Amino acid sequence: MTEQKALQTTRQKIDEIDLQLQQLLNKRTALAQEVARIKIANNEQSNFYRPDREAMVLRQVMDRNDGPLPDGEMARLFREVMSACLATEKPLQVAYLGPEGSFTQAAALKQFGGSVNTQPMTTIADVFHAVETGNACYGVVPVENSTEGMISHTLDRFINSPLKINGEVTLRIHHYLLSKAKDLNSVERVYAHPQALAQCRQWLNENLPNRELISVNSNSEAAKKVANEVDSAAIAANRAAEIYELSVLGSNIEDEADNTTRFLVIGTQNVGPSGIDKTALLVSTKNKPGALQTLLKPLADSGISMTRIESRPSRKGVWEYVFFIDIEGHCHDEAVSDALTLLEQESSMCRVLGSYPKAVL
Repeated sequence: MTEQKALQTTRQKIDEIDLQLQQLLNKRTALAQEVARIKIANNEQSNFYRPDREAMVLRQVMDRNDGPLPDGEMARLFREVMSACLATEKPLQVAYLGPEGSFTQAAALKQFGGSVNTQPMTTIADVFHAVETGNACYGVVPVENSTEGMISHTLDRFINSPLKINGEVTLRIHHYLLSKAKDLNSVERVYAHPQALAQCRQWLNENLPNRELISVNSNSEAAKKVANEVDSAAIAANRAAEIYELSVLGSNIEDEADNTTRFLVIGTQNVGPSGIDKTALLVSTKNKPGALQTLLKPLADSGISMTRIESRPSRKGVWEYVFFIDIEGHCHDEAVSDALTLLEQESSMCRVLGSYPKAVL
């Protein structure tokens, strides 16, 4: 067989597989629509998206994958399939910290796939408000960076918000310096979110010393702003360069190579167990010596791993604090449920902010 004949035969096989894939995708979509009809008949119209179900499906996809596509890439493709199918049932409205081109938008698309409708919001508070008022089905907000730690604005919103945590997303963060200027010498000031300025501190000191550093609500807001300033630059995602027609003056300018941000998906659902879950708690201690140690004892005695604890002012009294605690497991797991019962007895307030699947990708 000649090389041209072999190539033609292989391409014909690919075309046949593409036809099968198309037919199967339409069959899957039809079944997803049938699921929607069943839910509507049972008055479950608000729960078309199931974070626990999706996490289980994606884990199964990776477990049974035998290549040559990598596990993560195969799971990403399936997430897009599920996103497209869900859009035929009920298009999701997802609010995120904008403007367009932000890392939070990238996190939203990673979690929900490209078939959702994303809504940019000016502040983290606005994202919460959009979900609380029903103008968005879900919201995505940053909560923690591997270099700079917790994002207090997000934690503080949970103190008075009825919303629950429905999922988490992790995203490797690569920062770019974007500008209308032709070179670094023409840049007089740099706009960015405070976390981004901190994550690029060393690079800025070495390459743009003595420049004015200006904090804004988000990196995409910074990019949008410098689109109209010829002597300014923004730290933002690479995608923002195309959106706002900016030049890239510096790539991967973050100080830490493994710079990663964790985002939370906020909503109104009580998410069921997926098999590999986390639970977030909001706890306040009784005002007595050793209260925090006593508070955490039920978790230790039950063998439950605590992955994070952060304190924040309660805003109800001077020097009064609440604690945000992340533990492994779902609140419906027997060991976790028993530990929470004891925790409630030892605390002045204990609220489950949500049990949700660990980030899959």
